[in-house]
Amino acid sequence: MGKRRRSRELAIKVLFHLEFSKDDPAEAFDLICNDFGAPEGVKPFSKELVLGVCAYLKELDGLIGETSENWRLERIAKVDRSILRLAVYELLHRDDIPPKVSINEAVDLGKKFGTEESGGFINGILDKIYGALISDNRSLNI
Repeated sequence: MGKRRRSRELAIKVLFHLEFSKDDPAEAFDLICNDFGAPEGVKPFSKELVLGVCAYLKELDGLIGETSENWRLERIAKVDRSILRLAVYELLHRDDIPPKVSINEAVDLGKKFGTEESGGFINGILDKIYGALISDNRSLNI
């Protein structure tokens, strides 16, 4: 498994923790790293992702909420919501990551950490968001 995949998995653990706690994101990151024994090589990228998601949380939640028809944000499973936030953050704010990579990684994370339906659910929402961003002519690293 690649370093970035492991970094994303660590980021999901931290973001999931933050669903239950209002801890400072940097402190939560350190706590999860210590509890799970995170390898040093995955920490820098993972921390960038966590802090980025937290910095843009309202924007990310707004976009996910607008796109997830018939699903209020608070009804989405916490792990799926964490994965969606991470992927949407990458789509909007990480020009170094191709959108298709962000989507594929999110689907794989959903299959690993979520339910049987998580991968398809995540893929459907991210495809809609990605399509809307393209039609709105937002700059994406395609």
